[in-house]
Amino acid sequence: MARALYIHWPFCARKCPYCDFNSHVRDNVDVDLWQRTLLADMRHEAGMAGGEPLESIFFGGGTPSLMPPPLVGALLAKAEKLWSFAPDIEITLEANPSSVEAGRFADLAKAGINRVSLGIQALDDATLRFLGRLHNADEALAALDVAQRHFARVSFDLIYARPGQTMAAWEAELSRALAFGTGHLSLYQLTIEPGTRFATDVRQGAFAPLDDDAAADLFALTRAMTAAAGLPAYEVSNHARKGEESRHNLTYWRYRDYCGIGPGAHGRRSNVATVRHRKPENWLAAVAERDHGISEERPLAVQEQASEALLMGLRLSEGIDLAVLSNRFGLPEENLISPAAARLYTGQGLLWQKDGRLGVTDSGVAVLDALLGELVPAELVAS
Repeated sequence: MARALYIHWPFCARKCPYCDFNSHVRDNVDVDLWQRTLLADMRHEAGMAGGEPLESIFFGGGTPSLMPPPLVGALLAKAEKLWSFAPDIEITLEANPSSVEAGRFADLAKAGINRVSLGIQALDDATLRFLGRLHNADEALAALDVAQRHFARVSFDLIYARPGQTMAAWEAELSRALAFGTGHLSLYQLTIEPGTRFATDVRQGAFAPLDDDAAADLFALTRAMTAAAGLPAYEVSNHARKGEESRHNLTYWRYRDYCGIGPGAHGRRSNVATVRHRKPENWLAAVAERDHGISEERPLAVQEQASEALLMGLRLSEGIDLAVLSNRFGLPEENLISPAAARLYTGQGLLWQKDGRLGVTDSGVAVLDALLGELVPAELVAS
């Protein structure tokens, strides 16, 4: 049964040049129509995967902080009625740190949001302009201050490994970020995603991405600094004090069921994968016609489930319990992870094994994709 709900709000004030998320710019949004349609999509999911109290809800986007607080409140009230809430439910909303959106934080907290994730991305104005952000550094820090006054838990994002970024520059920026005292940081290396404006800029020679060796050095520095500050990495790009980890994202990485509603939202429930229409107008039309926005719904073979669980779980610092996964999927442990590869890479210091668990070391995380290609048997991935 699903114990987590993802709600996608697809609208942004501007499309960032590095972003490949399902986000759209629209001059006008009919809030009443969107409320009716999101509620209908939610009712469908509750009918398919109800029965257990929700432990987390996540408003993602797009820019969910552009949502009117009454809409957020209406969605939460319906979710509680359809599922009921666990006593300590985590309800997160992604927000941009503009003064306009920060002005809504008090009302969003009253609506039920208890955790906010701020897309600060950088702490200097020149970098923010390069990243196409609408806020400046002072505005971001003012929004962070407002967030820390209104929400029990606050996280913010930074993007590093930017063109020309030095170790000294990132060390200074990360030191400043750690001093703000939030319990969670999401620290992402800049990647050039296909179809983005940055991909076009790189192809046309407007700038060159930071080289892999320099990026690896910044990654190692990031791990060392966050660990020393008491916010160790618990996932590839996410760092938290003990107990401050994103419970919603842990649902994904631990391969537990969750429902997703709104344009482009994915879900995993009762061994079925769901994908909703990406374009807002197509999603609206689908819900109007069928009372849900699903464009694809397919059963997941056991081998595919096992592969997804491995690929997600090995991103976590806690690693995976092979015996538990073997029992869950009814597959021998040697069919989940290549024993020879596990021995080899443990000996090379890229993996660790302890008390029946297998995980990736900091050195291994730096080459995670290649490592997973060797660890997870090809026939499992191919399924």
